[in-house]
Amino acid sequence: MSEQSFPARAERSANVVRASTASFSSLGVSKPVVGALAARGFESPFAVQRLVIADVLAGRDVLAQSPTGSGKTLAFGVPMVDLISAEARRPAGLILAPTRELAGQIVDELQSVANARALSVAVVHGGVGLQRQAKLAARAHIVVATPGRLEDLLQRGDLTLKHVQLLVLDEADRMLDMGFKPPVDRIVAKIPKDHQTLFFSATLEGEVGKVARQFTRNPVRHVHEATLERKAVVDHRFVHLAHDAKLGALVAELRDSSRGRTLVFVRTKRGADRLVKRLGAEALPAVAMHGNKSQSQRQKALARFESGDVTTLVATDVAARGIDVANITHVINFDAPEDRDSYVHRVGRTARAGAKGAGVSFVLPEQSHDMRRIASDLGLTHQFEEGGPSHSGQRTNGTASPSGGRRSRGRSGGRGRRPR
Repeated sequence: MSEQSFPARAERSANVVRASTASFSSLGVSKPVVGALAARGFESPFAVQRLVIADVLAGRDVLAQSPTGSGKTLAFGVPMVDLISAEARRPAGLILAPTRELAGQIVDELQSVANARALSVAVVHGGVGLQRQAKLAARAHIVVATPGRLEDLLQRGDLTLKHVQLLVLDEADRMLDMGFKPPVDRIVAKIPKDHQTLFFSATLEGEVGKVARQFTRNPVRHVHEATLERKAVVDHRFVHLAHDAKLGALVAELRDSSRGRTLVFVRTKRGADRLVKRLGAEALPAVAMHGNKSQSQRQKALARFESGDVTTLVATDVAARGIDVANITHVINFDAPEDRDSYVHRVGRTARAGAKGAGVSFVLPEQSHDMRRIASDLGLTHQFEEGGPSHSGQRTNGTASPSGGRRSRGRSGGRGRRPR
C-alpha cells in the first residue's frame, strides 16, 4: 500500500489530507485490531485511513476519492471489522468489487484483522465452484463479492442480505465502466434500508457522483491527495512512433537491464495474447491477464509475475484492476490509455512505497492530440513535448531507435496539477 507518485490536481470543495501524527488507536480502532495491524508492520495509518476511519466508526456514510494503492482497503476494512460483532447474524458486512483479482486481494488484506475480532471473511466471484463459495459465504461475517456471482447466489437462495449492516462499494467508478450498475441496484435493494454505506472511487465527479449520492445518506466526503512528503519518483516518458515501430520499442524497453517487474497495458484481450506470443518469439517470456482467461489461469499468471518467474505481465485495463504487486519498476502503455484516469490507474502501479519507477506511453500520430491533453491535465506537458518526434530519435523510415525516446522525469509533488 502506498500513495500515488504523480503530480496531481487540487480539489477545492473537499477535505484534503495533510501530514498527521494520528495513530490507529487515536482514531478509535480497538486494541485487538491495532495489535493485528502492528503484527503486520502497520504502526501508523496511511493518509486515506486517517481521513476515513473515525467517520466510519462514528456510523457515517462516507464518500472517499482515493487512488489505487493508497491503503483504502484497510481504510474501510479496519472500521468494518470493529463495527461488526462476532455474534451478528451473517453476513453483516458486504464489500462489492469489480473484478475477481480485487475481491481476492481484499480478502487477503482483511483476513488477519478480521481474525483478531473472531470474524470470518469469504469471497464470492466467478471462475470457481459455486456450491463451496455459497456455503462459505452463508457462514461468513463479511462477504467480498463481484456483482455477477453474488446475484447468482441470491437467485439460487444460497445467501441472504437481510442482515447486512455495512456496505462497501470499492472502485465504484470501474464497476460503472464495466456495466455493473443494474446488478448493483438490485443487490442494494435487498439490503436493509438503514445500512451504512462506504463508497470508494478514483473520482466522485459526473455520473459516478450521481450514483454516489443515490447510494448514500448525508455522507461525509473525503478526497485523498498525494502528499509532498513522498519521495517516490516516476520517470514519465512519452514515446512518439509509428505503429510498426511499437513492438521494437517494447522489446528495447524490456531488454533494458535497469527494469524489473513490468506491467504492459493493451486495449483488447486478443491483443494481450498476441503480444505475449510476439514477445516469446523475441526470447522475452511474458504472461497475459484478461477476461477470457479462467480464474485458475489468471491466478497462475499473477503468481508467476509476483514470484519473479516471469517479469512481464501483459494485461487489459479490466483484468489489471485490483492487481497490487510489489516492486513493479515499469508500467508501459503499449496501447494508449482512454483518458487521464486510466493513465493514473495504470502508472500508479509503479513507484510505490518510496521506490522509483517508470511510466512509458507509446503515442501514435493519430493519438497525439488526446495524449497531449492527458499529459497537460496531469502537469506533464514538458515530458510529452520532450518525447515528441523531434526529440525521440525517430528514423525517417518510421521505425524507432532502440532508446525509444528521451527520458523525462516527473517527481512526486513536483510542479503540475494533482490527479483526482
